[in-house]
Amino acid sequence: EDLTLTTNGYLLAQHAGELKRAGLHRVTISLDAINDQLFERMNGLGLRQERVLEGISAAEEAGLLPIKINSVVQRGVNDQDIVELAKYFKERGHIVRFIEYMDVGTRNAWKLDDVVAGDEIVAIIDAVMPLEPIKANYSGEVANRYRYRDGGGEIGIIASVTKPFCGNCTRLRLSPEGRLHTCLFSNVGTDIRGPIRSGATDHDLLRMVQDLWRVREDRYSEDRASMDEPRSGKIEMYHIGG
Repeated sequence: EDLTLTTNGYLLAQHAGELKRAGLHRVTISLDAINDQLFERMNGLGLRQERVLEGISAAEEAGLLPIKINSVVQRGVNDQDIVELAKYFKERGHIVRFIEYMDVGTRNAWKLDDVVAGDEIVAIIDAVMPLEPIKANYSGEVANRYRYRDGGGEIGIIASVTKPFCGNCTRLRLSPEGRLHTCLFSNVGTDIRGPIRSGATDHDLLRMVQDLWRVREDRYSEDRASMDEPRSGKIEMYHIGG
């Protein structure tokens, strides 16, 4: 019903048209800063965001719409770029989703002090470009939506640290080696590759998924506040996706 791709956008200018012809509906681009020097510093490879912006333009021309921009905000790193990023994409009609800095995986040296709360992000933007909250598009939507009062589009806030939504989560993720994960912060998964290769029917797989979902107890984002330190051994983001 809906096929989307989340990408850093670095090769998107070359492939947007081909992806559209292959059946892709829309794209989400990860872009944490609109300031070029800051972008280069954050990606750690000296890559220029000009390539990403070209990819976004190509996606728009190809009809991969609506385009969403995912931006993870980290205090003291790119929080000074919030308004500039919002303004840039407001002018171009794309939706920016600002994401609280999370302890996904084990490699980002996460600290709670580095988190810029969603409410703070809204206040920063609202002071320059007034906002008002709007309803979710569907049940289980992870982003809280706000529209500009001048009618110039909207932003989203994903506040999984300060306002966890575990109880309303509808996300099930499949890893490359065929394990189902019921939480972005999981350290174990349920194997379905083995049963498939052993001849499990579609009905068998449906029952497995249903039974898995019914007994899930994932609530890491809710439990995080009571932990002395983040849980170790979580699956890495590059391995499981967003």
